[in-house]
This record gives sequence, structure tokens and C-alpha cells, in this order.
Amino acid sequence: MADDETTRAARLLDAQAKAARLFAEIDKRGLVAPGQGERAVSDRVRDLANELFGTTRHWHKRIVRSGPNTLAPYKENPPDRVIGVDDIVFADFGPIFEEYEADFGRTFVLGDDPVKRRLRDDLPKVFEAGKRFFESDPDITGKALYAEVERLAAGFGWELGGWHAGHLVGEFPHEKIDGADPESYITPANDTPLRRTDKAGRHCHWILEIHLVDREHGFGGFHEELLTL
Repeated sequence: MADDETTRAARLLDAQAKAARLFAEIDKRGLVAPGQGERAVSDRVRDLANELFGTTRHWHKRIVRSGPNTLAPYKENPPDRVIGVDDIVFADFGPIFEEYEADFGRTFVLGDDPVKRRLRDDLPKVFEAGKRFFESDPDITGKALYAEVERLAAGFGWELGGWHAGHLVGEFPHEKIDGADPESYITPANDTPLRRTDKAGRHCHWILEIHLVDREHGFGGFHEELLTL
């Protein structure tokens, strides 16, 4: 079992490293650009993942959202929107690499709007502070971590945009199996320890996702990656 767990951890980290490279290429190639439709950008990122890694499957819907669409939680499907010159955009992709799920999200700011830039820069700070809080308590529950992330967001002057702040990740397809179970999410309804084993006796691994919104100005931002490795 120890060897199996080491292999699982290594494959999850490898999947995330590939996702990070994918997002670096998104930035390098300027795929997020004014005048482009969100759906068209999403399709180009899909094609880029295939070009770089031969990846043709994603375990959850591919998300590129801009402007007011960045306020929408994951489950909503706002209408396709053309990215503006002075816009904020986030991408959330879940590519599958050798049957292991990655889940990676980043925010891009086009133009010089100081509030949008501050939001983009605060996202990784909230993520890192949330991760430190997780690491400080071996018995931390989903409920406790959600409350801390909510507190951190407020401390930076933002609100959380969704009902959870992360979820289980592992071998494909975890969403199909556990999608309706509160214990699969970092949410107020989950008062079970995050450090536990699943029904198959494997260590649970988690994604921490930070969706911050500014309802007054009508936009949000997003940042996610592995929490537990």
C-alpha cells in the first residue's frame, strides 16, 4: 500500500506539473486576448493540451470566463462572451494525464485596472494562507478550512464566490462517483477530517480552489491547485 500511495502521489504531482506547463503556454502564446470569445479560447486551450501532451479528455467542463461571467459559480453556464480590452479572465481546466486528474485554475488581467490586478495578486496569497492553515492542523475538517478561507478572503476585502473551496482529486472519474457527497468537498456541510482514507483505503487528496469576487465592481477571479501534496 505504501508503494501504491507513493505512486499515486507522484502521478498527481506529475499531472499538476503538466497542467502548470499548459497554463504557462496559454500565457506565452497569448491565447487569452481581447476580441476572442470565451468558448473559442477554451477550444484553443483544449487543442493546446492535445498538442503538448496528447490529452484529449477533461474530467470536468472546460471553463474560460471573463468580466461579469467571472462571478458565476462552477455549476452555472453563463452565455459566451467576447473578452474586452481591459478585462479580467479566469481559466479552470481538469485535464486527465494517464488516468490521473489535474485541476488547475489561474486568472489573467488585460489592461491596467488596479482593482483587477489586486484581485489577481491576492488569489495566490489566499491560497497559500489557506494551505498553511490546513498544514497546521492534522485533524482539520472541510468545514473548518472553508471557514478559514472565507475569513482570509474577507481580510483581503473580497467575498467567496461559491459554496465550496475545493474537492477530492485522484484517479478518473472521481466527479462521477462522488459529485453529490458533501464529504467530497471543502464546504460548511463537511465536518469530517480531510486527512482520511477513501472507501478503497487510499489516502484522500484535495484540491484547494479560491474563487474571490467583487460584487460591487462586478467581477471575480480564480486560483486552484493541489492542497495536499
